[in-house]
Amino acid sequence: MRFQNVEDYKNQRNKLINEVEKLMAEDKHTEAAVKMTEIEQMDNDWENDKVEMANKATLAGRFGNIKGLKIGEGEKMNNGLDGALTETSMRDELAYRKAFMNYVTKGEKMPNDFQNSNQNTKTTDIGALIPDTVLQKIIEKMEVSGQILSKVTRTAFKGGVTIPTSTVKPVATWVAEGATSNKQKKSTGTITFAYHKLRCAVSVSLEVDTMALEVFERTIINNIAEAMVKALEKAILLGSGSGQPKGFLTEEVVEGQNIDIASSADLTIDTLEAAEDAIPLAYESGAVWVMNKKTYLKAKNLKDTEGQYIFKENRGVDGQVVRMIRERQVILTDDMPKLEATVGEDTIVAAIVRLEDYILNTNYSMGIREYYDEDTEDKIKKSVMLCDGKIIDKNSLVTVTKKNA
Repeated sequence: MRFQNVEDYKNQRNKLINEVEKLMAEDKHTEAAVKMTEIEQMDNDWENDKVEMANKATLAGRFGNIKGLKIGEGEKMNNGLDGALTETSMRDELAYRKAFMNYVTKGEKMPNDFQNSNQNTKTTDIGALIPDTVLQKIIEKMEVSGQILSKVTRTAFKGGVTIPTSTVKPVATWVAEGATSNKQKKSTGTITFAYHKLRCAVSVSLEVDTMALEVFERTIINNIAEAMVKALEKAILLGSGSGQPKGFLTEEVVEGQNIDIASSADLTIDTLEAAEDAIPLAYESGAVWVMNKKTYLKAKNLKDTEGQYIFKENRGVDGQVVRMIRERQVILTDDMPKLEATVGEDTIVAAIVRLEDYILNTNYSMGIREYYDEDTEDKIKKSVMLCDGKIIDKNSLVTVTKKNA
């Protein structure tokens, strides 16, 4: 160990800094650069010494006050190069580290002696101070998001957008020499996009902002972004269209493009094949299955008349699992209702759709903005976006509905 304590480290470092300043004043830049390299090495050595000191403190707490092991009471260690000091002796004791491990892995409450005392997000909401010798990573429940949002069509027209649509196409007819054909009318309708505000804000007290680890702040930003994506994807699927985008599963499908599962029946290969038959040939390319994982697992066990499973699973070049039913990709989402033995009302449990036929129009794209609440000194991180979405061509949509009765 190179340094005895934080004061020893600071004294040696300040001495080198003074030498650098003197060399710079004398225009000896090469020598100054060498000294700067020494300072960087000293900083690295100090980081290693901090870990060694913390381990010694832990041993001292476990085996008693053995000479040369225990850091003196009240001694502090430097967390950085700006002179900010934090207590480490309590947090690195074996008892605390065990309590922290149980808090993370088993959800056990931290003992009162180890809880933060301060009461937006406050210091008590973090749960526990993270020991200096523990990897600075917050473990959170993982959730799948972004698989649907990445496949829909994104536009960014200001002031709303109106898209013309048509349900009638002209028909060509064979005519004899010198004859003519009837003139045909081409009528169009429109789909108009409005704007709905999606907002996510997290308030953090001044104490947390100044005391928490960097990983905590990064986690908050990631959580906000993930929350926005999840809200968008749920709206793309199930949005009511009132105050939010309209989900394609709430649209009325083209006649003949819904397949029912009887209230007393389960998913069968005939159901899946009927859905495949229902999608028009012109819309087959690019269409995918969308369903809950529990529903997919039921389809995964189905076999055709030759006794072959109808599903395939492969890993893509990015390492992600690619799921297929027959030759059609399956997108799994927790926002889709799962297929139950009985349902309280008619429920769409699976769908085939070309996600590119869904347009998400964004006027104000989301970003992370910070501001302070002057009354409470709380720092608030927020993300806001204005958007609307609709499926503009329902001909690619086929639904599978579990009936209530």
